[in-house]
Amino acid sequence: MRVGLFIPCYVDQFYPNVAIATLQLLEKLGVNVVFPLKQTCCGQPMANSGFEHLTKGCNELFIKNFAGFDYIVCPSGSCVLHIKDHLHDEKREEEAKSIRTKVFELTEFLTDILMVENINATFPHKVGMHQSCHGQRGLKLSQMSELVAEPFSKPGRLLNMVKGLELVDLGRQDECCGFGGTFCVAEEAVSVKMGKDRVNDHLQHGAEFITGGDMSCLMHMEGILRRQKSKVQVKHIAEILNGG
Repeated sequence: MRVGLFIPCYVDQFYPNVAIATLQLLEKLGVNVVFPLKQTCCGQPMANSGFEHLTKGCNELFIKNFAGFDYIVCPSGSCVLHIKDHLHDEKREEEAKSIRTKVFELTEFLTDILMVENINATFPHKVGMHQSCHGQRGLKLSQMSELVAEPFSKPGRLLNMVKGLELVDLGRQDECCGFGGTFCVAEEAVSVKMGKDRVNDHLQHGAEFITGGDMSCLMHMEGILRRQKSKVQVKHIAEILNGG
């Protein structure tokens, strides 16, 4: 199995340790991982802002970088969903179509493709899990609370394999944090209020760490925590599954 590692631009620039943890975790699980050095932004920020027609160059480069892999894995549900829903190229549409079926968010890949049953990691802390909107409602990584259906959570299942980790129950398990990509710029006040509400839910239930599969959401909440001078930290799920 040859896997292309797709790292979002904001992770590359601000949270490189998340990328390293993802690589190390996959390699520990026996995966042959390749990181295409010429990859750049997937084009999601432009598409979110109504300028999807300007993402042609991003699409062409993504196909050039990732067309030859068995799978493509990324530690970000939002970027994966963008590729699944929006990657097109009139000159290489068959390759684009193939990529759309082979790109996976990290916990989705661990659960559905590798079928991981054991994680050799220890993290003796109370952890609140944030389920990002793109991951939950777009990729179906966990059940939506408004549905009368059997609950499940792919990231939650993996976290429960970590020794010493205690997942805290939240009041509103799948509430949006308010980041929303360019939404947090266009609607700053609403975004901040949503973020404060999301953070308070974790704080009220005694979380020492907040984790999730999208570093963008965690970055938004991290900024609020810092302004509140809170000791609670954020940590991407890849870092916890890799050993803490």
